Amino acid sequence: MRVVGLISGTSVDGIDVAVAELDVTGDEVVLVPLGHSSLPYPDDLRRDLLAALPPAAATVEQVTRLDTRVGQAFAEAAATMSAGADLVASLGQTVFHWVEDGRARGSLQLGQPAWIAERTGLPVVADLRVRDVAAGGHGAPLASTLDALWLRDLAPAVALNLGGIANVTVVRPDGVLAFDTGPANALLDLAAHDVTGGARSSDLDGAIAARGRVHPELLDRLLAEPYYAAPPPKSTGKELFHAGYLRAATAGLDVADEDLLATLTELTAVTVARACAGATTVIASGGGTDNPSLMRALARHLPGTRLATSDEFGLPRSAKEAYLTALLGWLTWHGIPANLPAATGARGPRLLGSITPGAHPLSMPAPHPATVTRLRVAAAPAQPIGVPDAPS
Repeated sequence: MRVVGLISGTSVDGIDVAVAELDVTGDEVVLVPLGHSSLPYPDDLRRDLLAALPPAAATVEQVTRLDTRVGQAFAEAAATMSAGADLVASLGQTVFHWVEDGRARGSLQLGQPAWIAERTGLPVVADLRVRDVAAGGHGAPLASTLDALWLRDLAPAVALNLGGIANVTVVRPDGVLAFDTGPANALLDLAAHDVTGGARSSDLDGAIAARGRVHPELLDRLLAEPYYAAPPPKSTGKELFHAGYLRAATAGLDVADEDLLATLTELTAVTVARACAGATTVIASGGGTDNPSLMRALARHLPGTRLATSDEFGLPRSAKEAYLTALLGWLTWHGIPANLPAATGARGPRLLGSITPGAHPLSMPAPHPATVTRLRVAAAPAQPIGVPDAPS
């Protein structure tokens, strides 16, 4: 079965799309990556999405318009790679993750799946987080589902995603732990935008941070954030780590631009390294892996640990979460619970998401009779059939 996976991360920079071929034999799922791409949001849509994020107030009209526009953008992204596919899975664009007193109360992802179904003619599995939240979980990090199956034979190992928010899946012989560690690129992107007067939306190649030095007092202030000391399961987002948060942290301090970026880079490295302590291998993915300053800082804080990227294990680091989304949709389609209660805190395994029919009546397979315990990533063919060439 071929599944198109779609997601836009907390950096809100565009839509990642990937096509996977998935099959199952007994307790093993085999995932073949067939191709992936990333489509930037139109400038006006990205601007309006960022303007609606906390701490800004958004009206119901804004949210409705954005839900449609993001859905249409996701539909066009899916259409670029949907030839020969059987199903689309979408994690949408998270705009608010409601956590109160350490408990997730709700999570909102925009990108109305009806637009995707209408554009591609394929059934769409979407709204994948909320069932886990309703069952007492955080609805995140759902990457733990893929990671626990994928890294089972590499334990002790950690899968690390460096998006706007960093999350880890700690796979040990005696179990799995997964949680958001805090900001990866979220504060860095805000700072880069500010210090360049809006000319840049990120610290490209970590160049600004590389010219600076860590500001000890600012780092101490940032590390005093209570979230870091809270026990997992836990999740966070830009509801906490936003522009107002950064302004409050730097208030009264004289911090050079380069030192601000260097300190925020160090913050990510320290908080991630704490979560990875004891791992023999850390397998990283996400946009943060393209930041040499961040990767050097991580390596410095993880002495004796192999720091690799997911590319070395068959999953492109820039598209791992899109392939994750494809897997989640495939699991739901086959009646297999797609959450990991030990990671999210849910009361038990749950089927995730809602299904929007495509151009034809739904014809779903009988639920898979065995519990899935492992995932193998198989090599893709030299030129995937029916999938266009895509940048890595």
